[in-house]
Amino acid sequence: MWYFDAPEIIYGEAALSELEQIQGKRAFIVTDPVLDKLGFTEKITTHLRRAGLEVAAFTEVEPEPSLQTVQRGAEIMRGFEPDWIIGLGGGSSMDAAKAMWVLYERPDLQPDEISPMMELHIGQKAKLIAIPTTAGTGSEATWATVLTDKRDGRKLALGSRETMPTMAIVDPELTRDLPPRITADTGLDALTHAIEGYLSSFHNDFTDGLCLKAVQLIFQYLPRAYADPHDMEAREHMANAATLGGLGFINSWASLAHAMGHAFGGNFHLPHGRSVSIFLPYTLEYIAQAPELTRFRDIAHALRLPEGDEDEPTAARAVITAIRDLQQRLEQPLTVAATGVSREDYETRLEALVEFAEGDGTFISAVRIPEREDLERLFLYAYDGRTIDF
Repeated sequence: MWYFDAPEIIYGEAALSELEQIQGKRAFIVTDPVLDKLGFTEKITTHLRRAGLEVAAFTEVEPEPSLQTVQRGAEIMRGFEPDWIIGLGGGSSMDAAKAMWVLYERPDLQPDEISPMMELHIGQKAKLIAIPTTAGTGSEATWATVLTDKRDGRKLALGSRETMPTMAIVDPELTRDLPPRITADTGLDALTHAIEGYLSSFHNDFTDGLCLKAVQLIFQYLPRAYADPHDMEAREHMANAATLGGLGFINSWASLAHAMGHAFGGNFHLPHGRSVSIFLPYTLEYIAQAPELTRFRDIAHALRLPEGDEDEPTAARAVITAIRDLQQRLEQPLTVAATGVSREDYETRLEALVEFAEGDGTFISAVRIPEREDLERLFLYAYDGRTIDF
């Protein structure tokens, strides 16, 4: 038995106006200081006040939000006692809002206790609305929560089915002025979600179509959104693709690129999307060494790439080449070395990288799970850009 979880999704032009229809007394916005300074908090506040709600905001969410930030925000939230919580921003703000929601209703818990194995019984005091301002994380449509423990730099992949947002509002207008670098980072995050969700050992009939459609949309529209921030057709399709990818992977699960990317990003403080997408081609090459376990031909077919005649390795090579070509078009680093991390620092932390990746919640869904020696080699090959041959 399995479950398919999804929020109510309002999407498309003027989707934000739905905020004026909600009923309640108080709304608490969780966002970051940059979006607040750019006026996004006030934009959301205006809609909420038209619905007759009193509004407060926590605007201190940092990139890769920490356990400590979540605890501070939840304490402020408890003083305000909202019946609506609004996660506004990229994955960092939406993930922080999910964790704050739990601690608001369950002050007896620590953030790192949020787990699929624990019954939280939340939703008694408040509901959660997720509003993405990027097209990539898919956090508006997932119950996953990625937090960082400042004590050791470890990224914690947390979550519970109960932290699925009540509602997701996907308005492409909010992504109109995204800088090209953030567009690329977040778009490749969405691609990693969709591909890993499709190839995960937990894939299923309900997620396959969502993941494949997201892959198609991203390959078609991400280069356009990167080249022209005001291409609203591309922005709308990318916003939809990110949400589709989120729905897909949260109901099948992400995989090895996320485990390695979480470990790397947590140690070297790179944006999440850039971190996971760097490792995507290498982890795909690794699982392609066991072609009987993979389904690359389906992805190749969806992208109209060479599929081979019942030849999975041909399709795998075509898909991996297409991903690297897309990364180059988006001027993304193809190796760890290209991110500016020194070999000395990287090798010094290699043992910790392997340990963190093995402990990540996404590690177990890979169709080919590496032993520690293979995982160490994967990290080293990705540093230099060597083709995976083991």
